[in-house]
Amino acid sequence: MEKLLEVKNLEVSFQTYGGEVQAVRGVSFHVNKGETLAIVGESGSGKSVTSQTIMRLIPTPPGKIKNGQIIFDGEDLVKKTDKEMEQIRGKDIGMIFQDPMTSLNPTMKVGKQIMEVLTKHQKMDKSAAKERAIELLRLVGIPMPEKRVNQYPHEFSGGMRQRAMIAVALASNPKLLIADEPTTALDVTIQAQILELMKDLQKKMGTSIIFITHDLGVVANMADRVAVMYAGKIVEMGTVDEIFYDPRHPYTWGLLASMPSLDSDDKKELAAIPGSPPDLTNPPKGDAFAPRNPYAMKIDFELEPPMFKISDTHYAATWLLHPDAPKVEPPEAVKKRLRKLSSNYPQPIIVKESE
Repeated sequence: MEKLLEVKNLEVSFQTYGGEVQAVRGVSFHVNKGETLAIVGESGSGKSVTSQTIMRLIPTPPGKIKNGQIIFDGEDLVKKTDKEMEQIRGKDIGMIFQDPMTSLNPTMKVGKQIMEVLTKHQKMDKSAAKERAIELLRLVGIPMPEKRVNQYPHEFSGGMRQRAMIAVALASNPKLLIADEPTTALDVTIQAQILELMKDLQKKMGTSIIFITHDLGVVANMADRVAVMYAGKIVEMGTVDEIFYDPRHPYTWGLLASMPSLDSDDKKELAAIPGSPPDLTNPPKGDAFAPRNPYAMKIDFELEPPMFKISDTHYAATWLLHPDAPKVEPPEAVKKRLRKLSSNYPQPIIVKESE
């Protein structure tokens, strides 16, 4: 498949009173045309900073891109001026933020906010822009768009505001859409509707999507590939099937084990990853996950693991994949989760048993 975006060895830091926070530490990934890449991890893992850096939205100072390339459609966005990025944002790359109430202008009618994108990037006149704004509101499932186009954000419900944000983001038919936890502030029913809407719009428009989330349940239904982030680094990357049914990194095991289940036979407390993420003003030596990893070896505290290749699409940064490492299987909580997932999956999934 043809690559639309390629991030190479991206490093981003922030100067604070407590020192330099190394928020993104050598991140590399790509997004193909027409696919959805999910980036998952705990809060503070660097997901949102990575997505905002692609848009060149991090405040400078205190933020700084220390190293790396962001190749979009053949051009390096890191080298673009602010003026050049203004032509790319909204036109070629759209973004949906977590809270639409803080992203939509409360003093402007929703229709006018969509029209601004159309008049700026599509060079439409006001009449044509308004008609297109109504079409977009209808496309994202907002009822009575002819009336709603003249209303303010506070007159919309939470779900409708998020739909309006999607309409703004899609106004110029962007090649890439970045969705930064777009359903976190919504209830589960509206969340499902928004996710279904995004999948449907992607099929119609062929847009590539980067989906930022901490919710693995969302990932299973949305993504083609998944990047798992921890402490500013990608620790595992693979197709959605590989990450869910053949995870190799202990951090991914922990995320899967902590997914809540509604099954009646689950009477135990919800599993949790012990400890907390490291302080990135002073990143630890070796593997950053080692202090929380029950399978950590001596080398984990001394040397940072490379990305080991599992398949052409599956990579993980853990010393457990080294040929000389002891054979360690996922914990029983993860195996149990994989069995439940595979029982509802159309293809046979083999879950290894402990020897």
